Amino acid sequence: MLLPARAEVARQLRRYRAWERVMLAAPADRTVRATFEDSGYTLCVLMGKRCAREAADAAERYLRAGHVTHPQEPADRPRPAATVRRGPPVAPRSTAGRP
Repeated sequence: MLLPARAEVARQLRRYRAWERVMLAAPADRTVRATFEDSGYTLCVLMGKRCAREAADAAERYLRAGHVTHPQEPADRPRPAATVRRGPPVAPRSTAGRP
């Protein structure tokens, strides 16, 4: 799973929080609201969430984590069986010299 760069997450989260404060101060301003919604959308895409609040929460958790963690495969997941070959390897047949 690809994880976004911490610096970019921090930058987008700061941008989202700043526009949130401006939007709460001037909720009737359509330009401010549109910019706030754009910043929320960007954060959603970056964090893989559908809701801006969830994306902001996920970004904060991601930034608080001291180290990068990757999801682990379950231990009880069956592994594909190894292919067993019997006999020597077979070379591909040459068609050179055939009509």
